[in-house]
Amino acid sequence: MKSTLRYMTWPFVVTAIGLVLAGLIGLQYQSTAGGALSFFLIAAVLAVLEISLSFDNAIVNANKLKQMTPRWQRRFLTWGIVIAVFGMRVLFPLLVVVIAARLGPIEALRLAATQPVEYSRIIHEAHLPIAGFGGAFLMLVALNYFFDQSKDVDWIAGVEGALRKLGEIRGMEVGFVLVCMMTVMHFLPAEKEHSFVISAIWGVITYLLVEALGHILDRWGGGAPSAGDVARGGFGAFLYLEVLDASFSFDGVIGAFALTQNLFLIAIGLGIGAMYVRSMTVMLVEKGTLAQFRYLEHGAFWSIFVLSIIMFVQTLRPIPEYITGLLGAAFIAVAFVNSLSWRRRHPDRIRPD
Repeated sequence: MKSTLRYMTWPFVVTAIGLVLAGLIGLQYQSTAGGALSFFLIAAVLAVLEISLSFDNAIVNANKLKQMTPRWQRRFLTWGIVIAVFGMRVLFPLLVVVIAARLGPIEALRLAATQPVEYSRIIHEAHLPIAGFGGAFLMLVALNYFFDQSKDVDWIAGVEGALRKLGEIRGMEVGFVLVCMMTVMHFLPAEKEHSFVISAIWGVITYLLVEALGHILDRWGGGAPSAGDVARGGFGAFLYLEVLDASFSFDGVIGAFALTQNLFLIAIGLGIGAMYVRSMTVMLVEKGTLAQFRYLEHGAFWSIFVLSIIMFVQTLRPIPEYITGLLGAAFIAVAFVNSLSWRRRHPDRIRPD
């Protein structure tokens, strides 16, 4: 069993390289040691922001990852990190500008490099549909967990028990999201309703498509030895985790523009944070942390549910990212403390992973 520091070897390496690159970019843009130091510090803050917003993502990833075959685990932790860093932290902001400003990819990249303030403005104007999509998708992720009839452990017993009973009604989670969408629409200006509704509906459709694809692949694998990876949810689980990671990343990417308009600096800072999230995911799986801490997973899904509500509320008024990070951390911290308390009371009932 590796020590905790061994899991952090690659994140430490990427941190060192990333912070040096950030300093060099600052030197290139501002030609002063102060500019280099400023970019260095902003990259460090962005990395901390990403870690604080995504620790619950690591817990959920670990829960899904332990069900995957070793081959698909390796693919998620290699290809997945490429998609997470370059896809969501570089290509996603470019794609937003390409669609919102109707520019070509090269023009969008040039805009990011030469007119960062204008680039940031376009990103922030696209926040409403992004929040609608991410809020709907993440709310379904959380509700699917709490409505699950096979879930036999409750943390907030009264609330989670009631939610599980609601889950007996087919389609209740989608209905819940639709009610939340209608509530937000009631307070939105008329000119913004269409954009919000379309994006939120696509969030629901994306969740349902990913779930359906996972079930189809599971059945298609049947039990044939040659299709063993697929049968155990390999590709379906991989796709689910990538969409989930993308939804988690929306808030961090948008929030990063409050610190800097430099796309390359944002990619470095958030990319460093993403490496720590991936390493925490591996550590949680290999050390069996979720099995040892009874309520940690519950805290993560409550954090996801709160994040989905915040993303919906952000379509009406801005909410600082530190509030999102603190709320998520609070749920996980309380769940961790409650798990320790339960372990002390029931030392004989701690199940191996």
